[in-house]
Amino acid sequence: MRVHLCVVGRLRAGPERDLIDDYLKRFDRTGRALGLGPVSVTEVEDRKGGGMAAEAALLRKAIPSGARLCILDERGKLMSSPEFARQLGDIRDAGTGDLAFVIGGADGIDPSLRAEADMALSFGQMVWPHMLVRVMLSEQLYRGASILAGSPYHRV
Repeated sequence: MRVHLCVVGRLRAGPERDLIDDYLKRFDRTGRALGLGPVSVTEVEDRKGGGMAAEAALLRKAIPSGARLCILDERGKLMSSPEFARQLGDIRDAGTGDLAFVIGGADGIDPSLRAEADMALSFGQMVWPHMLVRVMLSEQLYRGASILAGSPYHRV
C-alpha cells in the first residue's frame, strides 16, 4: 500500500526536514516487507491567497484517485500507537492501494475536504504547528510499521 503525505506548505532544510526524512526512510525500510510504502510527500502552496478553499483544491489534486483519505485534525480520533498500527494493517489488508494523509495549513482543513475524509486522526486536543505534525506523523508511520513487524522500537 502506497502512502502519500499531502501537505500545505514547503518545508525548508532544517531539523524538521532531517527528522521527517529519517523517519520516512525508516518506514520505507521496515514497511517494505509488510506491504507498506513507499511514502511520497506532495507539498502544495496557495500563492494567490485563496485561503482554505484554495488549499483544499490543491490538496485534492495531490491525492491519488481512489485513495483512502485520512485528515489530521484536532477534532479527529485519538489513537494509541498500537491502535494506529492496527488501523494501518487493516487498511492494507482491505486491499487499499493508496492511503493519503492530509495536513492542512495554518487555518486547518477546509470543511468540504474534511467531509470527504474516510477518517480523521488527532494528535491531541492541542493545536500543533503543521510542520511539527509532519514530524509526528512520520514518526508514527515508522512506529506503526515497527509494531506490525514485531520490532522492539515500540516499548509498552
